Amino acid sequence: MEGVRTAPGPPSRPRTVVALSGVTKEYPGPVAALRGVDLSVEEGELLAIVGPSGSGKSTLLHIVGTLDRPTAGSVHIAGHDVAALTDRRLSALRAQHVGFVFQAFHLAPGVSARDNVAEGLLYSGLPRSVRRRKAAEALDRVGLADRLDHKPHQLSGGQKQRVAIARAVVGEPALLLADEPTGALDSASGEAVMGLLRDLNREGATIAVITHDTEIAQGLPREVRIRDGRVVADVRHGALAATRAGAQR
Repeated sequence: MEGVRTAPGPPSRPRTVVALSGVTKEYPGPVAALRGVDLSVEEGELLAIVGPSGSGKSTLLHIVGTLDRPTAGSVHIAGHDVAALTDRRLSALRAQHVGFVFQAFHLAPGVSARDNVAEGLLYSGLPRSVRRRKAAEALDRVGLADRLDHKPHQLSGGQKQRVAIARAVVGEPALLLADEPTGALDSASGEAVMGLLRDLNREGATIAVITHDTEIAQGLPREVRIRDGRVVADVRHGALAATRAGAQR
């Protein structure tokens, strides 16, 4: 009716990007790498998954990244039940919804930064010209607009990691998994890379950093601690924790 205003609806809730319930992963032996892990990651979060060597964090990365399946429990990524997917559909889910950044960069030698990033869209169905244009835009986003045609051997360690991050985010995945992203870098380059990840998160990216570095973990809004295959703590730091606590009152 004219002149009558409808009240605004309740604010939309963040989308759950990762939902793990009772996840266990056993290897022959038997060796339990994960023991009943529950974990939920909401859209727009920036968190660290931290633990010492052998804690299970790498196995958790493989499960969340759909590189492996659990022995027991349920895994939902971007709303998809991993158990219900064939290997082919799981590969498609991974390509469309998960971006990976690794300590070792994994850049193709002798290939330009632009084409290394464009490889992240190889299964998108986009024409090569569009893939290369989007790659250039992603490199600009990470501060490497002037390095489009540089090969990996012409880049510093920090620049290589930026190329790897650009490749991971070029397809705008629902989740970015960064596995020890500063492990191969000096302290200044490592701080710059972490600053870039924070910038990408402020732009809306959902990012999980897998690390053994407690200083990095404590500097992020959320810290999930893993030990002996279990989540032993889930801590929210700083302003984000206060904001969420206020919203729940």
